[in-house]
Amino acid sequence: MVRNNRTSTVTEFLFSGFPQFEDGSLLFFIPLFIIYIFIVIGNLIVFFAVRMDTRLHNPMYNFISIFSFLEIWYTTATIPKMLSNLICEKKTISITGCLLQMYFFHSLGNSEGILLTTMAIDRYIAICNPLRYPTIMTPQLCAQLSAGSCLFGFLVLLPEIVWISTLPFCGPNQIHQIFCDFEPVLRLACTDTSMILLEDVIHAAAIIFSVLVIAVSYVRIITVTLRIPSAEGRRKAFSTCASHLGVFLMFYGSVSLMYLRFSATFPPTLDTVTALMFAVLAPFFNPIIYSLRNKDMKIAIKKLLCLQKVFNAPAR
Repeated sequence: MVRNNRTSTVTEFLFSGFPQFEDGSLLFFIPLFIIYIFIVIGNLIVFFAVRMDTRLHNPMYNFISIFSFLEIWYTTATIPKMLSNLICEKKTISITGCLLQMYFFHSLGNSEGILLTTMAIDRYIAICNPLRYPTIMTPQLCAQLSAGSCLFGFLVLLPEIVWISTLPFCGPNQIHQIFCDFEPVLRLACTDTSMILLEDVIHAAAIIFSVLVIAVSYVRIITVTLRIPSAEGRRKAFSTCASHLGVFLMFYGSVSLMYLRFSATFPPTLDTVTALMFAVLAPFFNPIIYSLRNKDMKIAIKKLLCLQKVFNAPAR
């Protein structure tokens, strides 16, 4: 690890979010490793279940499969480095590695946020305008929305990352976080950091706008659903949206704790817990929510795992 004066460039950052290995980091490593494997396998199962079951080839499940695919890379951007830091004595990351981690983590997160907003609009059209839904959400539009979510998510952060890469960094070079994030890294810059406030405002505006769009969509969905005369119709409509709403609350709940606090400071332990919920726990629960709350998804997953005959066998 290189420590520099104020006129030189930092080549490595030191993480200080997790305790040292001798203080019990192995107790963090094992559950985090298991969670990461579950996230990857669980989201792969959801992705391939949708792709291989022709009954699920519609806009809603297409968005779910793309969201699951993004989740795999979203967690891969941070968790492997966390695992490495837990068992390695030297818990460092190069400035290039830090910038790349920030770029991919936040670009994938932005893509997921845009996709969740798209999914809410899709459910709004399906429930509030069911007769026009097939003509509005065509396969072409669905593909364009999916590609646009990913493309915009990756392009919007490029200027910010390029700007950060031009900043001079100097000691102290400790990142009090378990992965590279904008605010901890910007605070290490040996220059004016007033841009941090502007970064906070931009992030907050994007989060609040997405939350408002999704909230308005679901308020309208709930209002329309309550007017459905049959109990079965209401149950089916609520069931369809329950998984989306659950993922939305987990994703944006953790995002809000991370990025809607502006200058407020949390204790280091609370910072670590919030970051873990944002980067690990929310992706962990997503495949569970989508598989357990959706009958069609459960059938598709059973078929994918070659367990259909077992589940359909008559009881003795």
